[in-house]
Amino acid sequence: MRQRIQTRRIHQIDNFHGTLVADPYRWLEDDFDPEVRAWTAAQNAETNAYLQQYAIRQHLKERLTSLYRYPKQDLPEKKAGKYYSARNSGLQNQSVIYRHDDLNSIGSIVLDANLLSEDGTVEIANFAVSPHGCFCAYGLSKSGSDWQRILVKDLLQNQQCIDEINWVKFTQIAWLPDDSGFMYTRFPDPSTIAPENISRDAKVYLHRLGQPQTEDTLVYENKEHPDWGLNLSISENGKWELLFIHIGTDPRSLVWFRPLYSKAEFTPFVNEFQAAFTMVGCVEDRLLLRTNQNAPFGCLLAVDLTVSQEQNWQIVLPEKADLLDEVQLVHHQIICSYLKDAAHVVECYDLDGNFLREIPLPGLGSVRGLSGGLADEECFILFNSFLNPDTILCYDFFADTTAVWFSPQIDFPFDQFETIREFYPSKDGTLIPMFITRRKGIKLDGSHATMLYGYGGFNINRTPNFSLQILAWLEAGGVHAEPCLRGGSEYGEAWHLAGTLAKKQNVFDDYIAAAEWLISQNYTCRKRLGMMGRSNGGLLTGACLTQRPELYGAVIVWVPVLDMLRYHRFTVGRYWTGEYGNAEQNPEHFQFMYAYSPLHNVRMNRVYPPTLIMTADTDDRVVPCQARKFTATLQAADAGDNPILLRVEKSAGHGHGKPISKLIEEQTDLYAFLMIHLMDKKEKVSI
Repeated sequence: MRQRIQTRRIHQIDNFHGTLVADPYRWLEDDFDPEVRAWTAAQNAETNAYLQQYAIRQHLKERLTSLYRYPKQDLPEKKAGKYYSARNSGLQNQSVIYRHDDLNSIGSIVLDANLLSEDGTVEIANFAVSPHGCFCAYGLSKSGSDWQRILVKDLLQNQQCIDEINWVKFTQIAWLPDDSGFMYTRFPDPSTIAPENISRDAKVYLHRLGQPQTEDTLVYENKEHPDWGLNLSISENGKWELLFIHIGTDPRSLVWFRPLYSKAEFTPFVNEFQAAFTMVGCVEDRLLLRTNQNAPFGCLLAVDLTVSQEQNWQIVLPEKADLLDEVQLVHHQIICSYLKDAAHVVECYDLDGNFLREIPLPGLGSVRGLSGGLADEECFILFNSFLNPDTILCYDFFADTTAVWFSPQIDFPFDQFETIREFYPSKDGTLIPMFITRRKGIKLDGSHATMLYGYGGFNINRTPNFSLQILAWLEAGGVHAEPCLRGGSEYGEAWHLAGTLAKKQNVFDDYIAAAEWLISQNYTCRKRLGMMGRSNGGLLTGACLTQRPELYGAVIVWVPVLDMLRYHRFTVGRYWTGEYGNAEQNPEHFQFMYAYSPLHNVRMNRVYPPTLIMTADTDDRVVPCQARKFTATLQAADAGDNPILLRVEKSAGHGHGKPISKLIEEQTDLYAFLMIHLMDKKEKVSI
């Protein structure tokens, strides 16, 4: 049996509503404890030594580096007659923001985050140009943190302003119509409050350019509801302040409004947390909202803010059989992306809801964003799929034509591969769509290394998505499979709710059924089937690992939520109780959460498959202690010789803003681990 790091155990017993639960690795929760840091360093050293011994790692790193070496472009946004977009020449750690006079110009650099840190770990996480194009406000995130520092640049003078805003996360930047300042949401300085109260007591402030943050004007707070999340928008016509209130990640929201600069209280026209409301835009006094109120697949609602009572609301686009996923007002038309069996279609309507046309897309794939303003003459669509890198389409309203504005060239034989959509039955008979990407003409003989990727939660859909590491996997002979599990939004709010709280087991059953279906259809066999998930998907793979360890040949558990009894105690974990529950406060929640909590369902003396658990040392969304405790528990319980490894990224957060150099290293380790165990790539490095 392999020698493993021995992890110290302590006597820690908690009483959950009469059930005694041991937590012997509680000491691993302290990020700053020297013993925890030494333990983490030892785990990292073991993981690095294990992966470095195989030749496939260096081969894969070279190939991924080659694949990454291509220009990348984000959606352009038009403001005051100029276009703004983020571009990466290929291997730059962070994208650079440019300003263009027209769509054919190269543009000039507005902001380059690569100049802000030597290791590329500072990201521009928020960017907003003022209405007249005189200034931009932008949020900087360091080492992947959710915390941002907002700075301001004078675009006319091309110089930094003195403004600096701290203690900001999860905020919009709402510019005043005259460019004189903006509204934003901030939290108390973490050094002034107890750790358990960090990310509570959000307040909306007005910042006037040139003044210190200490002089910012309080716009709104609610001391009776410290867990309310607040986002304030200003209507495009500059007439209204719109306050959207939510609790954590629960999509249900309140919507309040008042005239801009008013000192009166906000007027609520949605005053109960019963449905989700997302602002689309405002035409004069007519506010358009996407909502699932009485419409689980979504509809478009119009509210005249001068007579905002519910009896005066109008349905502009009624609910249909496909999910209304995104809406944008462009050229005085309503542009909608709908999800049809987890792939997108784009349709245009007039402002009264009359159908005008469908905008054709390149194929079976995803709309990752729509861009355009109410008076603009063109609409930009960001499209991709498993075999189609991010492509920007430009729809011209006058010519009624769609042209490719940006399409990258990548050294990969895309025409040799295909993506198909299959439907398989879950444990309870529910049909689940799954996208399978494979080399054309492969024989279904059970021999193919197959990666099963899943998420299933937080009302997030998993439609076809491009990633370079999947190309390397396909090129090496692998198959990529991605089911659209319950808990997501693929089929509306009912699909989401069917994977939350007491029904969370449905998500795991959907995923396990996908694995069994792939085996039954002879795509793969158990020893060549891998599973991968990150964040909520890390909970998914952790749960499926503990429930069915014999089903997989290798497992990736990535920035995971794993301790379902204590997750809500850390950073923003309390935001997720609407999705998962609260085992401490609710006895019924404890029963179903304890039944699947990965940390608490590891069984002694079982043989677990090769497992790589991945986290980051500065992840302030899903804290790394969950991965540490699970690693120690799994290593102590495993009765086999398979590697159970922990990889902790340095100076990185939950994933956003990670520099290209770190992404390549991370993906190299991840896919090398899979290829070693699923493809038998076990050739050792020559000495």
